[in-house]
Amino acid sequence: MTLVALTVTAALAGGCSRSDEGGDDPASSAAAGPSSPAPLGPFFGECGSVSDDEVRSAFAVSALPMVWRNSVGCVWEAAGPTGPSVSFSWYRGSPIGREAAGSGLIGRPAEQIEIAGHSGFMGQADGLCEIGVQYDQDFFHWSVTYGALPSLAPPCDVARKLAELTASRTK
Repeated sequence: MTLVALTVTAALAGGCSRSDEGGDDPASSAAAGPSSPAPLGPFFGECGSVSDDEVRSAFAVSALPMVWRNSVGCVWEAAGPTGPSVSFSWYRGSPIGREAAGSGLIGRPAEQIEIAGHSGFMGQADGLCEIGVQYDQDFFHWSVTYGALPSLAPPCDVARKLAELTASRTK
């Protein structure tokens, strides 16, 4: 065997050996293991724990049907994808900074906000407003746009109201 092969074999065998007591050395196992991940945030509930009627009321548009919902998001929209819409998204274990930076890159500079004692961001431009709120390693995000329809309520007022409802109902 070559010297390199012997060195690799010895290193691998040494890494698999046990202490004299017959168990793993707890100190070396703890030191070698990954650090504890930051805690995940609370349960926000389906659609941010906000009902369809509450979304329509905040948005001030009575004909705003639910288009889809799943375990991490909901979308209400009228007149197709270019019409008025509201969306909720829940990001589990995802950095809010990336979302805030993305908002700025597409023309909605992120402004720092706080809702229910949690930091977040608000981005707005061209009749669209989005709000993201951080909870530990998670965040939720509301987006509101009236599309071609004249705004019946300021989009950021609607997004903030929905974000405050979600924050007040987290578990």
